[in-house]
Amino acid sequence: MRRTLAAATGTVLAVCAAFLAGAPQAQAADTTAGFHVQDGRLLEASGKDFVLRGVNHAHTWYPGRTTQALKDIKAQGANSVRVVLATGDQWTKNDTADVAEVVGQCKANRLVCILEAHDTTGYGEAGAAAPLSKAVDYWLGVKSALVGQEKYVLVNIGNEPYGNTGYTAWTADTKAAIGRLRAGGIDHTLLVDAPNWGQDWSFTMRDNAAGVFAADPDRNTVFDIHMYGVYDTAAEVSDYVDHFVSAKLPLVIGEFGNMHSDGDPDEDAIMATAQARGIGYLGWSWSGNGGGVEYLDLVQGFDATRMTTWGQRLFNGANGIKATAKEAGVFSDGGNNGGDTTAPTAPGTPVASDTTASSIRLGWPAATDNTGVTGYDIVRVSGSTETTVATSATTAATVTGLSANTTYTFAVYARDAAGNRSPRSATVTAATRPGSSTGACSVSYRLSDWGSSFNADVTVRNTSAQAVDGWALDFSFPAAQRINSVWNARATQSGSAVHVTNESWTKTIPAAGSVSFGFNASSTPGTNGVPAAFVLNGTTCTVS
Repeated sequence: MRRTLAAATGTVLAVCAAFLAGAPQAQAADTTAGFHVQDGRLLEASGKDFVLRGVNHAHTWYPGRTTQALKDIKAQGANSVRVVLATGDQWTKNDTADVAEVVGQCKANRLVCILEAHDTTGYGEAGAAAPLSKAVDYWLGVKSALVGQEKYVLVNIGNEPYGNTGYTAWTADTKAAIGRLRAGGIDHTLLVDAPNWGQDWSFTMRDNAAGVFAADPDRNTVFDIHMYGVYDTAAEVSDYVDHFVSAKLPLVIGEFGNMHSDGDPDEDAIMATAQARGIGYLGWSWSGNGGGVEYLDLVQGFDATRMTTWGQRLFNGANGIKATAKEAGVFSDGGNNGGDTTAPTAPGTPVASDTTASSIRLGWPAATDNTGVTGYDIVRVSGSTETTVATSATTAATVTGLSANTTYTFAVYARDAAGNRSPRSATVTAATRPGSSTGACSVSYRLSDWGSSFNADVTVRNTSAQAVDGWALDFSFPAAQRINSVWNARATQSGSAVHVTNESWTKTIPAAGSVSFGFNASSTPGTNGVPAAFVLNGTTCTVS
């Protein structure tokens, strides 16, 4: 089904991502100089099994964000990144020098790089889309940036190369594209996207995958399915994946989200099925979505400290990236041995400082590692329970969204580039400051409802004569609403209960003044409604 996103310029683009799974018998050519497929699996040059666990990054629309984005993506535990490039047919071309720079940055951050040409998106239905033949021209044109990188780079020929019109040509066009690339000297593992805007509801890719795989003289092609509204049940997810696994054909879930305008994908089933079958996945997308699908951002505003609900699910949830990603062995041993298995030492005891009513800053002595520490996970400790509350690439972090006048216990773990996690540091206990007295307050809550999703604009007014310095607003949804993204505030949700806290720029509510924030959420059509009560720093507000 059709799915569109907007770039920074307001250009609408279709979403993309990639999963890996099985593939048929041995290669006809020697591809062991790099990634290769064997018995339905993606293998490194060393022969070691590799499962993609990563995200998509829209480099072509946000080239100035890529350097920091790749660092932050790695710090969240990803082992790979799918990078959006443009051929010059729909969007400004990423030339050979830019492609080489992207590859270099991926390698510097120890990320496997999946490069995709986006201008083919929705060909046959989207008027400006380019055919796969133009994508082949592009890859052959930037070939010098690719040759020699087969251990580090996968080439995704063209993103979602057909919409819902003319998609029966997918099989012949994909075979032809593979043939031209091989004849032109592109020896990398190739990814081929499904038609139907990547979702293959017609099963065109599924039913013709064996023939397409056999048409590759290197037998080194992986199939890429994008899972959005078509895959809204666990049965649909497992049925599609199992067709490939049973046939020993390699599959990747190259894009997926936790919701979409074409339906509500079952992200839990997608991630659980991928983990159970040993196939890869890449979530869409790091940041920068627009055109009504901002909820697909994993972090807000390219800020790794402002992770969305979708980002928390993908990185920190069950079957998520942090729990399942393993770094490619090529980054630790050239791909010839078993990889780095030595964990960092425990960080030093954290020290708390700069406490406010809603935040505590922590600093700690660095951990050490045989290959280098790449990040730290900060956890809140309550008895035997740990909750990750922040991550940092440095030896300091500010934990936000805390309740006023409350004592917390924290500890820190270190991570290295291979994903090894250190023992836990000693704990530190610290208390937030008392919140300012709120006095009276009122809240207005305005809905823009689209059936299965909605936006809410919330204004919190301080009707007292005393300014509020740091605030927390609590309310409960009346039905099955679920927050996806928030702006001008931070929010956590447990069941129907929502806890919203200020950003630094919305911290103060002046006397007789107000602050506003908003959020996007999903809902069941016909059941959306306004929360009945709002509590600001312990005081019940009137609803206006």
